[in-house]
Amino acid sequence: MGPLDVCQSAAAARKSALERLAEVEWDVLVIGGGITGAGLCREAARRGWRVALVEQRDFAWGASSRSSKLVHGGLRYLKQGQFGLTLHSVRERQRLMDQAPELIETQSFLIADCPGRSPGARSLGLALTLYDWMAGKRAHAYVDRRAVDMIAPGLAPQGLRGATIYRDAKTDDARLTVRVLAEARADGAVVLNYVRARAPIMTGGAVGGMRIEDVTTGRGAEVRARVVINAAGAWADIVRSEIGSKPMLRPLRGSHLIAPFWRLPVAQSISLMHPADGRPVFFYPWEGVTLIGTTDLDHREDIDCEASITRQEVDYLLAAVNDQFPGAALTALDIVSTYAGVRPVVDDGASDPSKAAREHIVIAESGLITVCGGKLTTFRTMAQDALALAAPKIGKHFARDDGAVFRPSAVLPARVPRPVRHRLGARYGFEAARAADCAIDGDLETVPGTNTLWLELRVAAQHEFVEHLDDLLLRRTRLGILLARGGFDHEARIRAICQGALGWHDDRWLSEVARYRALISAHYALPPTSEAPSAVEVA
Repeated sequence: MGPLDVCQSAAAARKSALERLAEVEWDVLVIGGGITGAGLCREAARRGWRVALVEQRDFAWGASSRSSKLVHGGLRYLKQGQFGLTLHSVRERQRLMDQAPELIETQSFLIADCPGRSPGARSLGLALTLYDWMAGKRAHAYVDRRAVDMIAPGLAPQGLRGATIYRDAKTDDARLTVRVLAEARADGAVVLNYVRARAPIMTGGAVGGMRIEDVTTGRGAEVRARVVINAAGAWADIVRSEIGSKPMLRPLRGSHLIAPFWRLPVAQSISLMHPADGRPVFFYPWEGVTLIGTTDLDHREDIDCEASITRQEVDYLLAAVNDQFPGAALTALDIVSTYAGVRPVVDDGASDPSKAAREHIVIAESGLITVCGGKLTTFRTMAQDALALAAPKIGKHFARDDGAVFRPSAVLPARVPRPVRHRLGARYGFEAARAADCAIDGDLETVPGTNTLWLELRVAAQHEFVEHLDDLLLRRTRLGILLARGGFDHEARIRAICQGALGWHDDRWLSEVARYRALISAHYALPPTSEAPSAVEVA
């Protein structure tokens, strides 16, 4: 995790951070290294507060690397009457696009107009007028069938007569989290992955810190803080149970498919209400592939285990694609990979998971502040709400503001090809020039079949707190879901770039490879079936 320093390895930075964690009394200790925790850390650090963050697994291990990758205003929440959520979301979306345009990219959405199907073009147009008003700019239009044929060749749901087009945005969610954490570190925050918050330290009946454990060594320590903020996502209720609080979350699973772009080439996000149940589904171009999502189901499995897609979810998502593009005849055999995440939605008693409220809540219980719910787009708003509650306990003044999350991206020399400059700006922002300095021969080429630079592997291995191979291939880069077999057709070159930088001897490397292959097979491939093996299944 940045700031990048060519003189300091990730291992040395981690050792230093662990030592400091127990030496300082922190203003704020954040539990959870997803986008919510990262946003808290960033907002506290830029105000000069002493802030530390611990994550029991890897940064963005949970929902923050397994989302639909959309930075959107939540158009569907207008239908549910969640106007405040939508208003905050569209404004935060625009703020992020302005500050980090390489990372938060505009994405066009297309919704076919077919008789008897929801939403109707008229009602959708009215909703989008309100949506655009909230964003402060008009960004939707209706086009006829002839224009649809040019914009989205092959789109042919029954009765197609035109389409409504509007704009939102997309990102790499894991990279967004990593960049926000890098900004926080640059302002003095200490952030550590693979450090578990084991139990609260109670002082005068209130939480005054946490007993923590370094998962990599098993060593424990006590960390003192004036305020502890629980941003553990789907694990938030587990943290709260340590002080006797009752559960309040409804874990919901969202699952996705990845298809080769050549097999489903779309320039727009094709959005629809699923013909089986009227739920919103979409597919769109992302990182050189086509991403298909999402489901919305109560997740009843152990949340400490990786979530996985089910065969029923695979069939459900494929049916949505083939409803819109019947000529594609997409099947499970076309799928490159799958992924599933668990959303920490606050339980409001809704019978339909899709109608459960997505608004976040912030509560204080025995000195522990918990922030959960919400959306990827609104992480900054969530952070400010939590810090406003924390400030009096710390003795700090707090004022909500529009301060930038991101510093401007570093300017790279003109000799660096434009696509590479854009890519490095997106991945590293203000650290892009130092990342480029790590490159050696061939590093600025892309991994075949992806937009990923080989350099990204080198930078991650050297500087970004990689403890396991899945940290490197599923979160620092996304090769594990962008390529068949978890990207391990490129094992030789990955090993040559990364093994030395990670300090892994041969036995450790082979152990990590075995662990990674098992992980991909169990949680990122298609569910077991009697069908012939597909490209997604690991040999």
